[in-house]
Amino acid sequence: MVEKWAFIINPIAGNGYAEKHVNDVKNNIKKYKIDAEIVLTKYEKHATELSGDFVNSGFSHIVAVGGDGTINEVAQSIIGHNDVTFGAVSAGTGNDFIQILGFSEHFKEIDWNIFFKRNTIKMDVGQCNDHFFLNGMGLGFDAQVAAQNYDENGSKKGGKDKYLYHILKTLLLYREKPMQMKIDDDFEEIVCFMNTIAIGRRFAGEYFLTPKAIANDGMLDVCAIKNLRLLSRLKLFLKASKGTHVLENTVNYFQTKKLEFKFDKKVAYHLDGELFFANNLDVKILPKEINIIYNPDGRHFFNI
Repeated sequence: MVEKWAFIINPIAGNGYAEKHVNDVKNNIKKYKIDAEIVLTKYEKHATELSGDFVNSGFSHIVAVGGDGTINEVAQSIIGHNDVTFGAVSAGTGNDFIQILGFSEHFKEIDWNIFFKRNTIKMDVGQCNDHFFLNGMGLGFDAQVAAQNYDENGSKKGGKDKYLYHILKTLLLYREKPMQMKIDDDFEEIVCFMNTIAIGRRFAGEYFLTPKAIANDGMLDVCAIKNLRLLSRLKLFLKASKGTHVLENTVNYFQTKKLEFKFDKKVAYHLDGELFFANNLDVKILPKEINIIYNPDGRHFFNI
């Protein structure tokens, strides 16, 4: 296949930070003599449409430039196409996904140099119902935090400071919901403060909710936190930035290939920070389902 690259840039990611990367992308395409097209997204889910068009047109490399949501949208059309290589250039607010790949949160010259060396690895993908996730998904507390970052029209609001405010507010006000969870053969009635199901380790910019996760081990890492009183919530919140919350007896940390959830009514859940609603959730791992550019010399989260 002839190498042909596409860069899909979300200009509003990172409160407009990603738009500043347009010239940076152009300059590096020229510097590294890449045959590439650059397109900017114009509306929600546009990145998925553009990515699908590039896949159908035979592009060999498709790169998302933006935050975790943009990266997720672009990947939706690439997953399952083994002849396409995916790339991610982080330019959002939290930039959690890029941690998996070993690149800097905001690309520097050294990152571009490593990026265009085209070192690739096959990475696991998570699936929940009809959508995929690359870093992780959440139910309960963190889904409610994600919901706070959307306005009444369903549009995502940016800003890391606002995100921290929503975390603190939700810590105080969130009320756990009963659910049924199936890990092996039987459903179990539980009430959880939070369920994080992940391929990556970091969420919300600085919280290592699944600190043992490896992105190509064919397993989902699950951090299920029991019903908590306010002081216990605050205690875990402080420990989560170092990943030491998993040592608490209120935390059930385990690995699985699939699990299911059932609720009496539709509840919020997020996939890589993007908000969805459903009664029933069917979650599973798709081992090594996407070919992705990474930094083999960085602090990545792969088994090599």
